[in-house]
Amino acid sequence: MRDMTDLDQDMLQALARLAVRVGVNLQPEQELVMTAPTSALPLARAITAEAYRAGAKLVTPILSDAEITRARYLHGTDAAFDHAPGWLYDGMAQACSDGAARLALVGEDPFLLSDQNSAHVGRANHANASAYRPALSHIAGFRINWSIIACPTPAWAARIFPDLPEAEAVAKLAQSIARTARLDRDDPVAAWAEHNAALAARCAALNTARFDALHFTGAGTDLRVGLADGHVWQGGASQARNGVTCNPNIPTEEVFTTPHADRVDGVVRATKPLSHHGTLIEAIEMRFEGGRAVSATATRGQDVLSQMIGTDAGAARLGEVALVPHGSPVSQCGHLFYNTLFDENAASHIAMGQCYASCLDGTDLSPQEIAARGGNSSLIHVDWMIGDGRTDVDGLRNGADPVPLMRAGAWVI
Repeated sequence: MRDMTDLDQDMLQALARLAVRVGVNLQPEQELVMTAPTSALPLARAITAEAYRAGAKLVTPILSDAEITRARYLHGTDAAFDHAPGWLYDGMAQACSDGAARLALVGEDPFLLSDQNSAHVGRANHANASAYRPALSHIAGFRINWSIIACPTPAWAARIFPDLPEAEAVAKLAQSIARTARLDRDDPVAAWAEHNAALAARCAALNTARFDALHFTGAGTDLRVGLADGHVWQGGASQARNGVTCNPNIPTEEVFTTPHADRVDGVVRATKPLSHHGTLIEAIEMRFEGGRAVSATATRGQDVLSQMIGTDAGAARLGEVALVPHGSPVSQCGHLFYNTLFDENAASHIAMGQCYASCLDGTDLSPQEIAARGGNSSLIHVDWMIGDGRTDVDGLRNGADPVPLMRAGAWVI
């Protein structure tokens, strides 16, 4: 595998600056907890240096490695797949409680576990999700400033561009990441400020409209998504409950909110494959009744899909609905990234599982208050794409005519 130290250093520095200054917006004297694959070490090092230049008190990296991950599936005992390092996740939760920011670097091989026992993959994912939940609550509740950013790694690039030599594949992926992260602009930080302002204006218009539901129609899709009581639209930069404004996802093209867990009905068909924990799930189709997915099929990855929505009682219900124009910079790249951070920003999407409490009016809502408004609870939060150039979206209010929001995947408001 090629050492990434020869990846364009200017790009690494630009990504590091974007991650620290725009993504997490790290504050002086704040700690940073960063997770990353070992293949992204050059970017992790650049981010660490940038974080200390920004005044970080301490940067704590937590690294994962592809070969070490696979070793568990190749040689581990059956009982090993029901275990997770709870002590590690408890420590991450404590760090968040103490005010640390959270940054995740992605770039893993999206098909790393596709040839492994799907039952083992599902059990391990369930164990990790259960153990990680206390830490995840700080993110789902937007209590801290956090962000996710990508690094162009050889294994990931090879999956996207399998016919190219490794160096060319990495360079092409780096070019796509730079474009979608707005690193191709003269001043990327200023470009993000402009982009965030546009997303904020879109959210303001939707929040003023106060729709009760959204209606998606397209190829194989006729889905009505009721919205949670007191829902709030968000997108781009947002202020966390600790008072810090951050960009949780880089790139991001979406505006999103919380659906009502009991008010989703109809049929929906995926417009892109879903890469989920090392397995590709293709051609997902679901039928919802009373908020719950009563049928779910896929032409590939059916076992993983079934395990995913069977994780717990909330896994078969929606926790997010997001609108993304088909002409977004991610979509214009013209290829699938096999990574939800990117692919969800190429198309409107929905997410199975946990809702974002930050998309509900009020602060520090109890789990009971969130549920009363229609917010869903689950160990998982898995986005999958349902929009494309054939998708229409209408906003619905009781007793009023539908309001066109998107036509053929493009905004009309």
